[in-house]
Amino acid sequence: MEIVNDPLTGKEVEAVRYSDLKAGTPRRGKVRDVYDLGDELLIYHTDRISAFDVVMPTLIPHKGESLLKLSVFWMERSRKVFPNHLISVVDNRTIRVKKAKRIDVEWVVRKYLYGSLWRSYRDGRRELYGIRFPDGLRMADELPEPVITPTTKADFGHDEEISKEEAIAKGLVDRDTWGILEEATLKLYEFYEAEAKKRGIIIPDFKIEFGVVDGELIQIDEPPTHDSARMWSVKHYRPGEPQEKHCLDKEFLRECLRRMGFKGEGQPPDLPRRVVKEISKRCLGAFAVLSGGASIIDLNLASVDDLFRT
Repeated sequence: MEIVNDPLTGKEVEAVRYSDLKAGTPRRGKVRDVYDLGDELLIYHTDRISAFDVVMPTLIPHKGESLLKLSVFWMERSRKVFPNHLISVVDNRTIRVKKAKRIDVEWVVRKYLYGSLWRSYRDGRRELYGIRFPDGLRMADELPEPVITPTTKADFGHDEEISKEEAIAKGLVDRDTWGILEEATLKLYEFYEAEAKKRGIIIPDFKIEFGVVDGELIQIDEPPTHDSARMWSVKHYRPGEPQEKHCLDKEFLRECLRRMGFKGEGQPPDLPRRVVKEISKRCLGAFAVLSGGASIIDLNLASVDDLFRT
């Protein structure tokens, strides 16, 4: 635990880089620490943040607690759509979950042309993930229907595109299970999308993972949060334009890092206080807005251009 200056209040506040629960030695992911209890896991949400598969040296005050609250908010409500691993909330950073055998496919759903999908399309690719995209689309255009763009699930390094047939051939999943999880992924996305729209938020894409417990397929990892999904403002959505000024997701950090000359190679930079402040706002704001406690206008967000204006 470290004492840092809270960029939102100017006061000193505790931030956590590494957990120290009396539950054994954790497996440390990029932003969460996982303790193996046998049939169950404890998942501890730290204040670390990553981008381009690299953990930043700077902690983000309030991040871990905010991500836990939003994860629990979603998982408690989405059980009616598909079962998940949540058992209980231990404290403001820790949840107890079922220990599942992970299926090593990351299911990415996209309904808008953005991020890596947009960059590939912009560079001339029209056949992506086995899907043919028409000419004439703009950045952030809404697609006719959600598409699943799966990747491998790597503990280290970068995830790679993978098709249904490749996943089956590699033995990552059988054909029947693929069909079940494809349907579950789309149903969960439809649920998240509809609930977010009620709060003035677009979820243009998100990623999800599944596992098996006692022969039952369940959702694991995390639902749409600041770290795992894009979240845009309905009020400020403009096709053909970047959406980071009013986003509540990690793309804001990625764009800040690009302006700072970092794209994942070499030593990551310390984040300036002004950047930390805006990320902290977005982490807190994602839960506040989606749970109905605030509107996106209340957050008074600054854009990347505002922070890096010369």
